Amino acid sequence: MALYRDEAIILRTQKLGEADRIITMLTRDHGRIRGVAKGVRRTMSKFGARLEPGSHVDIQLFVGKTFDTVTQVEALRNYGEEVTDDYRRWTIASAILETAERFTAQEHEPALQEFNLAVGAMKALCDDRYDPSLVLDAFLLRSLAIGGYAPSMTDCSRCGKEGPHRYFSLVGGGSVCLDCRPSACATPAPETLSLMGALLSGDWDSANESEGRNRREASGLIAAYLQWHLERGLRSLPMVERV
Repeated sequence: MALYRDEAIILRTQKLGEADRIITMLTRDHGRIRGVAKGVRRTMSKFGARLEPGSHVDIQLFVGKTFDTVTQVEALRNYGEEVTDDYRRWTIASAILETAERFTAQEHEPALQEFNLAVGAMKALCDDRYDPSLVLDAFLLRSLAIGGYAPSMTDCSRCGKEGPHRYFSLVGGGSVCLDCRPSACATPAPETLSLMGALLSGDWDSANESEGRNRREASGLIAAYLQWHLERGLRSLPMVERV
């Protein structure tokens, strides 16, 4: 039998037939894969609750022609269940999982960095280490960086002139100088760009000291920058409740 085992975080599920589900998951070693969990929607299913979005699991699958088949699941931690009673954290978790799927477009292509990033973000969200909105924005920025789209926060992204600069361009790749700025640019506060740089680098002490207006401005820039590079927005992002 062509069996393999991996660690995974469940991204989403879809109904299949009367009792089965298609499970989309991001694994440590095999990238994003889709597997069929047979009979998982029956009330007597032995591992149905372990295959919900946000679940971190140790999973075994059998290689199939179209979809692999889930044969065994061991729960490591169900992050999704931990945030169901908090609308804000639940919507943020949904945005994290959707982003992880969008940044792993090719199935079975290893994506260890994105896997570690998604698990780390869900853990930080559930452990309530930092403000949930900061966790989401840090995750989005780092996913962009892994994908090769990290925005420049200081030097001009076009000519390399030392910054910081006043202008921020979605098309231009972040900060741009006066000479390189395109026609449509944002003019964020310097503190906003500093916050974005702190979130990208993992400087949580600086991020925690940021003010609300700079957090809101950073969230808007990050969402717009993400949408530009993904070419369409995330369905879950407009539902996120910002405070």
